[in-house]
Amino acid sequence: MTQNSRKRFGLLGRNISYSFSKGHFTTKFEKEKYQGYTYENFDIQEISAFPEIIKNTEHLKGLNVTIPYKEEVIPYLDKLSKKATKIGAVNTIKITKKGKLKGYNTDYFGFLKSLNPLLQPHHKKALILGTGGASKGVAFALEELGIEYTFVSRKASEKAIDYSQLNADVFKEYQIVINSTPIGTSPNIEACPEIPYEFFTEQHIAYDLIYNPAETQFLKNAKEKGAQIKNGLDMLIFQAEKAWEIWNK
Repeated sequence: MTQNSRKRFGLLGRNISYSFSKGHFTTKFEKEKYQGYTYENFDIQEISAFPEIIKNTEHLKGLNVTIPYKEEVIPYLDKLSKKATKIGAVNTIKITKKGKLKGYNTDYFGFLKSLNPLLQPHHKKALILGTGGASKGVAFALEELGIEYTFVSRKASEKAIDYSQLNADVFKEYQIVINSTPIGTSPNIEACPEIPYEFFTEQHIAYDLIYNPAETQFLKNAKEKGAQIKNGLDMLIFQAEKAWEIWNK
């Protein structure tokens, strides 16, 4: 299908030259012959620069949002979808014909779709490492799957336990461990969350939202103990296609 109008899309984030989205959509536009469609990175150091992008970028139809702006962007939007409201984080923005900004969350959809095929009956509880914007979509997806979860953070709070509380008993109870932190992303590929990897077993799933490198240190460590591992690439592809659907409806 050939499209001949000028339409621009992009990714909002900080230090995003490594981004998956630009390559994914640029290839898609070429392959599917969307002439005049472009995708670019809007790399900003502070969210306060966001209104200038909206004001100065002609033909902008949609944006993806990545770390660290999934929560910070919300006050700048005119409306949120019901699910984005519940989740409290946005990773997709549609710019309407009237120039209004509506926020959606497609992260949860991508995560749910990529995790679901791995699940066995004993996978009833999950640990979510990190409490940032990405963790919120993960938590929502787990709720939809009927899986209980606990957040793990550097500091214990009403909503989270801290890393020092992780032990053999916790790992026995929680057989899905999800890294929603940026620890281990390229170029810092030797870094990994400080958890007791010796307690992973063949009964565990270790899931890392990071996709670059394809096998993070977190995943390598879990794999050594027999855990089933999964990186974030499929999640990104699924959420990107969902975003594309939203921009075109």
